[in-house]
Amino acid sequence: MNTSNLTHLNPHQKAWLILASAVKVGAGKWLDAIDKLHLDAIEITKMHGEGNLQNPKLAELCQRINLQLVLRAEQWLAQSRSHHVVTITCEHYPRLLKQLKNPPLVLFVLGNVTLLNAPQVAIVGSRNSSFQGRDIAQGFAEQLVNHGVVVTSGLATGIDASAHKGAMIQNAGTIAVMGTGPDKVYPTKNTALHQDIISANGACITEFFPGVTANPWHFPRRNRIIAAMTLGTLVVEAKIKSGTLITANLAADMGREVFAVPGSISHAYSEGCHWLIQQGAKLVTRVDDIFDEIAVQPYAYLGKDNNISEKSEVNNLATDKLLDSVDYDITAIDVIAQRCNMPVQQAMAELLEYELRGLVAAIPGGYVKLRGK
Repeated sequence: MNTSNLTHLNPHQKAWLILASAVKVGAGKWLDAIDKLHLDAIEITKMHGEGNLQNPKLAELCQRINLQLVLRAEQWLAQSRSHHVVTITCEHYPRLLKQLKNPPLVLFVLGNVTLLNAPQVAIVGSRNSSFQGRDIAQGFAEQLVNHGVVVTSGLATGIDASAHKGAMIQNAGTIAVMGTGPDKVYPTKNTALHQDIISANGACITEFFPGVTANPWHFPRRNRIIAAMTLGTLVVEAKIKSGTLITANLAADMGREVFAVPGSISHAYSEGCHWLIQQGAKLVTRVDDIFDEIAVQPYAYLGKDNNISEKSEVNNLATDKLLDSVDYDITAIDVIAQRCNMPVQQAMAELLEYELRGLVAAIPGGYVKLRGK
């Protein structure tokens, strides 16, 4: 389902949006109900509209639906062609995000929706950062996007803002995950940065409905999205007790890579990085340290010339072997990884390039090679 260039909701989007509007109902409860009752989102919303809810648990969930939020979302969507509603069944919905226990049923996206499934690395850190820390974050971001990796962060001041700015130096897209509704920028001092990200072919995304302002409990939810969407998280300056370490710990719990930049032992904002390194995070001083752990095929940015033919002969051979490992019938990811003799996570990351080039398609159960490719 293509959400690009839509300024209205199709029936599937509308149904998922209605379910997502239910106050204090986790996505997992809806997904569990859909699975156990063998229903889809449209059928549930139809029964809700007709008042035909015989299942008590389903009726209880539907009582929390807030149609005012749905109306607000529709109005926001109609305001601009750069506004998008991406539901959990849409093609642009981040595949890695579906691994969460409670993945957002809906994402509100401003800007380039095609970035959401590009290979990403998160750069996060302290709001009250040092000049050196901000410079390091910007430098890593610039080098990552130069290697075809999207930089994802949280639109906060300090390290986050520097990471976004570093990514835009190379005229490449960056993703900002927000802790507010799509029409509310927090902190307000980053309003210009928010607009610059969209103008630079990036994306600002959130699970919160239009009109929702910042609340402290929103940011751990934002952090889990950052951790889940990315292949790894790089921490540049953080205190021991901070939202940054929450993001890093979430990433580790999900099996993602965690990287940390070391600093002075007398600097309070190095304590979090040093603690992460002691817990097993990889110490990094250059971008190659990240690529030693994460193998990705570069994302072809719109407006940026990434010539595939310029890749080394070794990479081309690996690419052909990976493509040959995918059948025209459903091929499980573990089978593909075994055939290529590579870790599952690496195979998934490299298959993103093939999806973007139209060579394979990800479907429930694995991947299929597209005919004629």
